[in-house]
Amino acid sequence: MNATGHSPLAPAAGTPLPPGTRIVVIGGGMTGHRFAARMQSQDPTGDWTLTVIGEETQHPYDRVHLSDWFGHRRAEMLALDTGVWADPRITLVTGDAAESVDRSAHTVTCASGTVHEYDRLVLATGSWAWAPRAEGKDLPGSFSYRTVDDVESLAAWVAERGEALGREVRGVVVGGGVLGLEAAAALQDLGARSTVVEFADRLMAVQLDDGGGEMLRLLIQDKGIEVRTGVGATAFRPAEDGAIGTAELTDGSELPADVVVFSTGIRPRDRIGREAGLAVGERGGIVVGESCQTSDPDIWAIGECASFDGVCAGLIAPGNDMADVVADRFLGGTRTHQRGEDGTKLKGVGVDAAAFGDVNAMTPDALEVSFVDPVHRQYRKLVMSDDATTLLGGVFVGDIALYSQLRPMTGRALGADPSAVIAPEGAGDALAGAEMPDDAVICSCNNVSAGTVRHAVNEQGCHTIGAIKECTTAGTVCGSCVPSLTKLLNQELAKSGIEVSRALCEHFDHSRAELYRLVEEGGQETFTEVVAAHGTGAGRGCAVCRPTVASILSSLGALSGKRHSPVGRQLGSLQDTNDHVMANIQKDGTYSVIPAMPAGEVTPEKLLVFAQVAKDYGLYVKVNGAQRIGMFGARLEQLPEIWERLVEAGFESGHAYGKSLRMVKSCLGTNWCRYGVGDSTAMASHLERRYRGLRSPHKIKIGVSGCARECAEAQAKDVGVIATHRGWNLYVGGNGGAQPAHAQLLVEDLDDETLQRCIDRFLILYIREADKLQRTARWVEEYPGGIDELRRVIVEDSLGIGEELEAAMQRHTDTYVDEWAEAVHDPERRAKFVSFINAPDLHDKTLRYVLEREQVRPARPEDAPETTFPTPLAAKEHALAGAAHISQEDQ
Repeated sequence: MNATGHSPLAPAAGTPLPPGTRIVVIGGGMTGHRFAARMQSQDPTGDWTLTVIGEETQHPYDRVHLSDWFGHRRAEMLALDTGVWADPRITLVTGDAAESVDRSAHTVTCASGTVHEYDRLVLATGSWAWAPRAEGKDLPGSFSYRTVDDVESLAAWVAERGEALGREVRGVVVGGGVLGLEAAAALQDLGARSTVVEFADRLMAVQLDDGGGEMLRLLIQDKGIEVRTGVGATAFRPAEDGAIGTAELTDGSELPADVVVFSTGIRPRDRIGREAGLAVGERGGIVVGESCQTSDPDIWAIGECASFDGVCAGLIAPGNDMADVVADRFLGGTRTHQRGEDGTKLKGVGVDAAAFGDVNAMTPDALEVSFVDPVHRQYRKLVMSDDATTLLGGVFVGDIALYSQLRPMTGRALGADPSAVIAPEGAGDALAGAEMPDDAVICSCNNVSAGTVRHAVNEQGCHTIGAIKECTTAGTVCGSCVPSLTKLLNQELAKSGIEVSRALCEHFDHSRAELYRLVEEGGQETFTEVVAAHGTGAGRGCAVCRPTVASILSSLGALSGKRHSPVGRQLGSLQDTNDHVMANIQKDGTYSVIPAMPAGEVTPEKLLVFAQVAKDYGLYVKVNGAQRIGMFGARLEQLPEIWERLVEAGFESGHAYGKSLRMVKSCLGTNWCRYGVGDSTAMASHLERRYRGLRSPHKIKIGVSGCARECAEAQAKDVGVIATHRGWNLYVGGNGGAQPAHAQLLVEDLDDETLQRCIDRFLILYIREADKLQRTARWVEEYPGGIDELRRVIVEDSLGIGEELEAAMQRHTDTYVDEWAEAVHDPERRAKFVSFINAPDLHDKTLRYVLEREQVRPARPEDAPETTFPTPLAAKEHALAGAAHISQEDQ
């Protein structure tokens, strides 16, 4: 018994929190955030307060994707859901480390001297990076790889060291595990040469077997990263300026080292619990039971600082489950924590490797079934029970398509011949009919079972991957389970007979992609022809199908070489106001004028014309986030006049109004920036001119960065291009908006020509197959087989359609004509740009739109505002009607 009369490790009774309970969480990482989020969502009106104490200055962030920082260089892009901190019951403290816990007084004292009182305390202090005892390991130029501060300092050092030395920086990574390989790839992306030193005889020694480790070594070396296994680092010698200069290895050899990154494992951060007198495990970590309660009944421990069954887990999934258990217990539940099957997936390196379960066949009488393809650098192995029926583990290197599907089946009957499953041509067919048991965990990060997903599909109406993510949280952390989620969703819909309508609208039973193919094959060129051939009903369709059909006809016209202008006589009437008048309507009823400025470049002569136009028409001028300058406040009848002057000066439409390519953003690249390794400006300008005016299911944005510093924020774009010392890396499927998403790496180290081919293929495939108003992010996420299958189609041309897609894009480029240049020289189309059909030449600025019952007028004519609309809706109605009501008082 302890001092409070409770038995150590006795599971908590699960009694609900008394009113006014004060909860304190020490640790502002992913696990602490998870606990706060669970408390908020599961008890939205509860009478309690929760204080989360974090020592880092940042809000809790996604440490799993720490290497993504190198892509955008902004810590906030890694931030977890900040909505948790908007709850008035929850307080987040940052930049103030908790120093001690007084169990008798129920207080936590921080480094600042602030004291927090608690009724229940949750320790989520995580772990710290361990480094071997080596002479000189603390010299300037040595780094860990655990926090945002670590990666920020590392990037700054490489840049400064390279400038000081005047040559390529030489990096050494001590540790060949997952984080070590990520660190080596990060160094390479920063422009440094990297060597991985691993004391074990293979890379990822804890996760992979000998065969998998050897294949991974070949793949890593193929990327230009040197690998030294079976040796350790014994000492580091300084260069002349006192910073690290040389690494001495256990075999007596030396490596030049201008920067060293240690990634040799982690240790639980249990100091605060140890000093408070809590029970600590033999190998470290605060001892907890299945309720995650410590030896003190008022204190719980979760995540990497907790020792459960003598083991401190170093993965996010067990920490998330512990957080869920404690939240459930605090609210009266009986949930318990059990250690699940670990799985590991290498990410952020550009090499595929994943493993789960008993990879080394340590289970008695276990069988190993493997497939090795040294030419294509692929290795697959399944570990089975002695009767070859039960799956015990798996290793996949070079091709991990089966990982997400098989990992949840660990310890269960495979249901197929293991050799057929991993054979080159047999994988898909062998598992085609296999179903995952309800209790199998399909998303290990968030501990979501297949049964939970099935319930969401069948009982909660979640019939898309996006809806499943929102409802169950599955697939929202690392994303590796999305292919399995997609398969499970399709199986459930087929079994239950639920037919999810993909009809475009009441006039078309087809999805947008199906209608696109039908029109492409049928050759229809007008909306009437499309309705007659593939739709139902007469008339002019609806607000859904009209602009969609116009977009399809426009895309097909350009891609076939015929070119259907979205605003021409044929299609213009199908579009909404923005496309119809080739300008975005603003909240006051006026319009924007945004010319294209490829790569953000513009000549002084053009700027002079731009400024004079803005001055002459009294327009508001603003540089927008797309590296372009916009003018705002133009009236409808002024648009052709403004554009006539801009076209004459050499400007083209920026297509800011259409579902099309909006822009290609660029940094300075090699033109001016000392860090640039690729001419991003020239590439961005080329891409914008190639894809300008390309009509698509949704708007498209592209970014091109000249180095890994990523100033153009390419990984937040639908298509992102980043220069490296070996060429271009291509990312796809990123976007901002209501559901922001980071782009995913499609292919690396491309030359200019291959880069263009891959982008051509991606964009045309997206235009052909995406649903109406579907962003590339959602399309990539829901693509059958995910990014891996998309890579096979686009990069490897597995379907043999690559040349066809490229030819379609070339036809678009060859037939492109600027829409505004056409419109300003077409009298019939110019005549449609009028605000008052009964007075088309009227430009009296004292006129204004008013509500029907409005009886207010300016005291003097000179006080009257310029023509405005009372509401955006009224403005749009007037614009669509092409006429306006003028009150008696205004006349």
